Amino acid sequence: MHVDTMRRIDRWAGVPLTFLLTQALRIKALLRPSLPVRAQRVLCLELSEMGSTILADPAMRKLKRELGCELYFAIFASNRASLELLRTIPDENIFTLRADSLRTLITDTVQFLRWTRKKRIDTVLDLELFSRFTALLSGASGASNRVGFYRFHNEGLYRGEMLTHRVSYNPHIHIAKNFIALANALLTKEAETPYSKQFVADEEIVLPKVLFDEEEQAAMHRLIGKKAPWYDSKKHRLVLINPNASELLPQRRWMPERYVELIVRILAAAEDVLILLTGAPSEQAEAEQMRHQVGAERCINFAGATPLTELPLLYAIALCMVTNDSGPGHFSAITNLPTFVLFGPETPALYGSLGNSTPIYAGLACSPCVSAANHRKTACTDNVCLKAISVDQVFNAIAPLLRASTAEQR
Repeated sequence: MHVDTMRRIDRWAGVPLTFLLTQALRIKALLRPSLPVRAQRVLCLELSEMGSTILADPAMRKLKRELGCELYFAIFASNRASLELLRTIPDENIFTLRADSLRTLITDTVQFLRWTRKKRIDTVLDLELFSRFTALLSGASGASNRVGFYRFHNEGLYRGEMLTHRVSYNPHIHIAKNFIALANALLTKEAETPYSKQFVADEEIVLPKVLFDEEEQAAMHRLIGKKAPWYDSKKHRLVLINPNASELLPQRRWMPERYVELIVRILAAAEDVLILLTGAPSEQAEAEQMRHQVGAERCINFAGATPLTELPLLYAIALCMVTNDSGPGHFSAITNLPTFVLFGPETPALYGSLGNSTPIYAGLACSPCVSAANHRKTACTDNVCLKAISVDQVFNAIAPLLRASTAEQR
């Protein structure tokens, strides 16, 4: 289903359904009050954002470390691969829902409700800010503990009254720290209104790094060699360009013609650099058009050449990456890859990568224009916030890496 279709369903069906389920839960609580339950089987809900699975990882690891609980995760099937990057969640504990049609979504929702009871899920962490659907999944899951963000007196989406632990979403701290606040709500021994009245230090949102041996790296070099037979890993350096963003927020895309100009300048500045255009298999045609516009042998269409789970291996052997504000900017955070992320309708203060990342952000008065209060739906049809970022600005940011010799970087 298209994102806007899902938003409309979430609004027109979500509001009455969350209201009705709220009344049902209240009646159930009156007839059969539930006692506090120690969190042992914790289910995290984050359906639509692949990058958020990385940003939520420190919170999940904290729960596992301090509670000794078993972790589960529910996500859209198209985004499942993002959970396999850090493997915090075992494969058998992942439930996927298909969102290609309303029929399959309803079918998988029924299966989900059976699955939560089969797995005896006692706790749900709703990581979403923008979805009434996950509120419904939480409330109907059968879990005794239901933790999530609650609007209190703020303007925001009506998501019913499903939560046993109502956490105040803080729009002034990074989303990864907000996820830690969800975890802290479960760890707090005394009830709070609102949760969570604890400080979250920067050290709590550090991600583990993945490392690869020489044989694994050699395999990736060979894969690149299939696309560029003249490629020599000892002579060439790799610069990754990820020019696309998800359909969830197309305003995050920097203009293709500027990427083309940037690539041309990079190739002229460093004769030993090979540009790889990365992206999903569905983005191959766009990448090929960009490669054709560049018109240089050292610009390679690498979109869809490797599965998402192998992207960290590619990042481990590259010099740097330039990307729109999208999943790859977060996926690279589990490596040491210098990543330059172009921000527009969102802000790096809240959604910046947790890795070796440099945000490039114009900081216009209208930006960020999407938030938890507007269902991430902006009225903007002219993303000046990204047009304000010049090719010079991006090139100057990566130029020091290009000037350094191959020997110095090895």
